[in-house]
This record gives sequence, C-alpha cells and structure tokens, in this order.
Amino acid sequence: MAALVRTLGARLAADPSPGRKGLLGAGAPRRCGPWGAQAGDKGARRPGPAAPLGLAAMPGPGTAANLREFFCRDGFSRVHDIQQKHRREYGKIFKSHFGPQFVVSIADRDMVAQVLRAEGAAPQRANMGSWQEYRSLRGRSTGLISAEGEQWLKMRSVLRQRILKPKDVAIFSGEVNQVIADLIKRIYSLKSQAEDGETVVNINDLFFKYSLEGVATILYESRLGCLGSRVPQSTVDYIQALSLMFSMFKTSMYAGAIPKWLRPFIPKPWREFCRAWDGLFKFMYLLARHPEVQQTVYQEIVKNLGERHVPTAADVPKVPLVRALLKETLRLFPVLPGNGRVTQEDLVIGGYLIPKGTQLALCHYATSYEDDNFPRAKEFRPERWLRQGNLDRVDNFGSIPFGYGVRSCIGRRIAELEIHLLVIQLLQHFEIKTSSWTKTVHAKTHGLLTPAEPIHVRFVNRK
Repeated sequence: MAALVRTLGARLAADPSPGRKGLLGAGAPRRCGPWGAQAGDKGARRPGPAAPLGLAAMPGPGTAANLREFFCRDGFSRVHDIQQKHRREYGKIFKSHFGPQFVVSIADRDMVAQVLRAEGAAPQRANMGSWQEYRSLRGRSTGLISAEGEQWLKMRSVLRQRILKPKDVAIFSGEVNQVIADLIKRIYSLKSQAEDGETVVNINDLFFKYSLEGVATILYESRLGCLGSRVPQSTVDYIQALSLMFSMFKTSMYAGAIPKWLRPFIPKPWREFCRAWDGLFKFMYLLARHPEVQQTVYQEIVKNLGERHVPTAADVPKVPLVRALLKETLRLFPVLPGNGRVTQEDLVIGGYLIPKGTQLALCHYATSYEDDNFPRAKEFRPERWLRQGNLDRVDNFGSIPFGYGVRSCIGRRIAELEIHLLVIQLLQHFEIKTSSWTKTVHAKTHGLLTPAEPIHVRFVNRK
C-alpha cells in the first residue's frame, strides 16, 4: 500500500490539476467578474465586491498526506473523525484528492443548505463510477442508489407512491407491531439465558435483524424469520450478504481511488470489490447511559399512552420526547457521516467558484458536533428538538440524517415508524441499563456509521 501512495503521489504531483469535468487548474486563482468574465480578459469590467476565488486557492490536505491518511492509516474507517480534523485544520470548505478523484468538502450548515436548495429535479448523488462499472461488467441493472437522471426518477416515482408520506406508512403499524412483539419475546428469551438474567449480548445484531424483518414485512409483505430461535438458512445467507456489502465500503473506496491504468500493477482492490458484490447478488445504548432521560421519556409514555397500550402511528405525536430522542440520537450518530453531490451548475460557495461537475462531500458528522449549530453539541439532550413556540425553529441543516429534498432517504418514514413504535414498547416493558461487560463504544465507518464493538445491554423488567 505504501508503494501505491508513492505512485499516485508522484503522478498527481506531475499533474496537479483536478483534470476532471472542467475543474479549474492549479495555476493562478481564477477570478470571475459578475458577468462571468475572467479577471484580466479584454473588456472585463472591474467587479465591485470581491470576486470568487478559484479552486486553486482553496485549502486542503496535500495529496501525499491525504493518501497516507486513508490508505496507510485506515482512514476509510474513520471518515467521521477525519471530517472534524480537517474542519479544524482547513476551515468550513476544503479540497482533497483521492487518487484520480477530486472532492470539495463542505463542513458548514449554511453552505450545505445552499448546495441542497440549489438542486434540480434529479440531483446527482456522487461519483458512483466503480458501482456502475461493476454492474456493466456483470450485465446487471442499476439500483436506486447508483442510478442517475431519468432512470433514477422512474425508480423513485414508483417507490414514493407507497412509502414516502407518513400517512401512507401509518397503515403498516399493525404489521410493525407484530415484528416488535416477536422482538420483545426474543429479548425475554435471550436475557433468561444470561448469567445475570438481564443482559442481552451484541444488541447490535438483534436490532439489525429487527430492522430487516420490519422492512421485509412492509416492502415484501412476508416475514424473513430473523427473530426466531432458528433462522432459516436462506435468511442467514441474505443477512451475510448485506453484512458483506456494508463491510466492503473500504474496498469500494480503494477501488475508486485507483486509476484504471494502475489496476494491472495493483489488481487486488478492484478484484476484491467485484468479489464482494458477487457475494451480495448470490441505538438503544444512549438510553442506557442516560437513565434520567430514559425516565423522563417513560413518564411521558405512561402519562399519555399507558403502561401497556400497544401504540400505532397515530399515538406517536402524543409522545414528542420519543421523536426528539430519535432526532438527537441520529444527530450524535448519523446513519451516514456524510453525503455526496455533483454540482449541476456553477456555484459560488463560501467565496469560491465551484464549477459544474465538481464532486462535493457534505460533512454531516462534522456539522452535527458544532456548538454554533447545537449548543453543548457533545451532550445528549433530546429536549433541544422540542418546539418551545412558533419562533423557536428546530429544523437545522446541521443535522439531516435522512438527507434533504428529492434525493433524501426514501425509507425515512419506514425507519421512523419502526423506531418510534419500538422505543415506546421497549420502555413499557424494560428499564434499559448498561452492562458491566460493555466498554466505551466508539463509532466506525463502514459506508454507514456503525458501532466499532458489540454492545451488551441489560433489560430489567418493569415492576
């Protein structure tokens, strides 16, 4: 891998310009007047306010340093931490090279809002070249994540008719509650087998299976059997394939960062990327660490719903703290630490001219932890999301875990329904406490932001 760093570093040092889709070169900063004339061009008028700077003037890590960070120090598993590190070192907007890929990173709430509000009818998410190349190689059709343009619009329009609006998803409360009943039954069974009669080990795995079962119930109108004492082999294979897909995130980054001309000399990343996709085609933790928050939420549930009332979607607005709990958890641990876009027109962002076709990285994890966006940002405070009055706006581009606009997460309403109903019923049945077997759990990036270690949780029966 060190040889790869040196080879790419030498190549990019010889050709320092981004060299993709009309990006500005690394020569003198390109300044444009208000009519688009380049400063110094014949006939160009003197701009009144300061003209935007070119990409060459934008700060950012050097190519060799960036390659060492990601390829030699496992940076692809620490994307969330590196976002914050680069935000401190280079400011709210900075540039990076990832092999042949050039990226402008944005770690500022208002700039993120500017990018997302400027989107057209079919935003381009990011450079999905490796994914698209693999599917073309294997003759497979594209999916909703990697599709673009008209193809994406057609797929999106089919799904949005059924699962994008809260009222459409609300009708599935009964099916979701059946899955929750199986989950709670499974928790009772697992903790009865524990030495202390309370601890469920590796709760990560159990909640992953719950989410799969809930999604399958809604989308496929069938059960996978994830929560039984014996899981069908076909379901086991499916779960392993999904785990492989998430774990191959680093491999896909390696594959995309290595130019095609280097593959004959360094074939392993691209070969592993294809192998991983071939295989695919064949946090209650925070509550346990904050008992005072848990007790407040439980009291609200008992007061407004009762101790054993099985909730539906219509009951969720009666317990606003449950919704606030989800938003605060996703602020601290966003499902995606960042998101990508490719500019569809020239934009001036943070005083820099960003040409059409530039790949952007929106650093959601970094903005979630900014005190300017969220006072005492490192603290777990669900009440920050409660509306105090009409003038207290709680919408905040500093934390948008499901994205924004037409390319936001299409499964958001299903996820919210699953989590809201689950939290209510878990707290009705159990006090959730930390286990002595669980150490401090750190986050790790595998495409999604995931716990780096298994989480063991005690479920104490409510008296």
